[in-house]
Amino acid sequence: MLELLNQLDGFSSDERIKVIAATNRADILDPALMRSGRLDRKIEFPHPTEEARARILQIHSRKMNVHPDVNFEELARSTDDFNGAQLKAVCVEAGMLALRRDATE
Repeated sequence: MLELLNQLDGFSSDERIKVIAATNRADILDPALMRSGRLDRKIEFPHPTEEARARILQIHSRKMNVHPDVNFEELARSTDDFNGAQLKAVCVEAGMLALRRDATE
């Protein structure tokens, strides 16, 4: 961490250089990292809304043979606090389970 802080402090003020960092655990960042002149601007991307989750699930399952009775809105309601990557993983896992089940029948 000390090396990162030193590197950030070593940048000269040049408008052409932007340092971007990402984390899914902003709550455990060292406050020294977020002080003015280092990473002093924070942009949060909240979890998708229920409507957005339903759409994300549809997008990630569009190339799958999905049964017409699948209710994406209901699935979205049961995936509160899921991010896009987690929703994609749900679709991938559902596809894998379907393949395994079909292979054993």
